[in-house]
Amino acid sequence: MKRKTFNEKLNDSKDMPKIVIITDKKVIERYGGKEMLIAPPIEYSNLMSKVPEGMLITTNEIRKYLADKYDADFTCPMTAGIFINLAAQASAEREDNKIPFWRTLKSDGQLNPKYPHAINYQKKMLESEGHNIITKGRKNIQYYVEDFEDKIYNL
Repeated sequence: MKRKTFNEKLNDSKDMPKIVIITDKKVIERYGGKEMLIAPPIEYSNLMSKVPEGMLITTNEIRKYLADKYDADFTCPMTAGIFINLAAQASAEREDNKIPFWRTLKSDGQLNPKYPHAINYQKKMLESEGHNIITKGRKNIQYYVEDFEDKIYNL
């Protein structure tokens, strides 16, 4: 059986959006509620496409926006990470209608090593838009956008 392309996966919403009721007390305490949203992958792509040049967004802002949109307590962090990466891969797979996925950072301002073309592409694109990239660590070097909080795009 032929594997689905990233774009086929991106546009397959299955039964999403859906809200799952969480019963694990630790999860409820950590995320502040019982109603967890699982948003469709295309929603992430649509939000990532709105971030203008020079601005940034993190997974946390996207998750909060989606939780508010669907009146949930929080958005599933695991599927959010998967679908944000899927949106980036689908964009790279297309000839046109690409999204600026490099502007979407991890919650702490870290660049995403799972994005297409590896970390160097995201680093190059962000620097070309005026962002300063800093490193942390000696062996396992990680890259961050300096003062990323000052450049967050308001969805």
